[in-house]
Amino acid sequence: MNNPPNGRPPAYRAVITGYGSFAPAKTLTNDELGKMVDTSDEWISSRTGVKVRHITSDNESTAWLATEAAKKALAQADLDAEELDIIIVATITPEMVFPSTASFVQRALGANRAWVFDMAAACSGFVYSLAIVQQFIESGRYKNALVIGAETLSKITDWTDRTSCILFGDGAGAVVLERSDDGQKGIIYSTMHSDGDRWEALNCQAYGSRHPASRELDDPKKVFMQIKGREVYQQAIRRIIETINDSLDACDLTLDDVKMVISHQMNARIIESVAKRLELPDEKVFININEYGNTSAASVPIAFDECVRTGKIKRGDIVILVVFGAGLTWGANVLEF
Repeated sequence: MNNPPNGRPPAYRAVITGYGSFAPAKTLTNDELGKMVDTSDEWISSRTGVKVRHITSDNESTAWLATEAAKKALAQADLDAEELDIIIVATITPEMVFPSTASFVQRALGANRAWVFDMAAACSGFVYSLAIVQQFIESGRYKNALVIGAETLSKITDWTDRTSCILFGDGAGAVVLERSDDGQKGIIYSTMHSDGDRWEALNCQAYGSRHPASRELDDPKKVFMQIKGREVYQQAIRRIIETINDSLDACDLTLDDVKMVISHQMNARIIESVAKRLELPDEKVFININEYGNTSAASVPIAFDECVRTGKIKRGDIVILVVFGAGLTWGANVLEF
């Protein structure tokens, strides 16, 4: 989906007015993980950049994380939950098969006017959701939306597989977007892509209709995430660079105009490789995977919240949010914060 800013600008813009993030209190360090599988802090850090990840307890769920992040975003926007038009939760670790995780968030917030749904685009889910909200708000149909990325990946992680369990953590991030017609630019461009031929590179196969709960699995590990690391690494670098260049061209911008590139935190080495090839200076690339691990759809809103709170981005700055994930899926939003 492309929404180039060329030609007549929309009458309305979707502007981020609130932001927030939340992570469980429990953490798991690399040293602690080294007692569970054959690995070490040096091995994990050098290959992924991860030092620690947050892990939910048995009674902490995706909807709970999402709700806590949403409360912070709503408070920052000074918006009551009853005023919300739309709630989207981007997640691949939903509260249950149905109803949607967003339904539980709506109930917890008391957002009785909103219509709600989940976005299942893996690590790309948050950026996909922003692109959808952009269209709704620019059309004038809705005034605001709450978009949340929330994951409890620890619950579908094989903690005996050292190639994958080192990567993932739990958390949530949220933003409130509101309609503006006073010159604020907000989201100015979104681009989304996918390649279903490469679905096997990243997947979790049970329990859907292909491998239903009513039938014994031919491989019990299909309940966990499966990753082809080398293919993901190569595809991620290629697609992220293509997407950033496409976004710059569509918006008639250069990297000099961009204050910060906030990438999905899949692997610090991937982000560093992208930055090197684009000749991005360190101050324009944000990395916090060392503190959270890969939190899939939650990683971009968590990183965005941290960037704003620490003053790395300010009102008026141009920011690129860029993602790559299972599907395969990838995309970006360009926004003037």
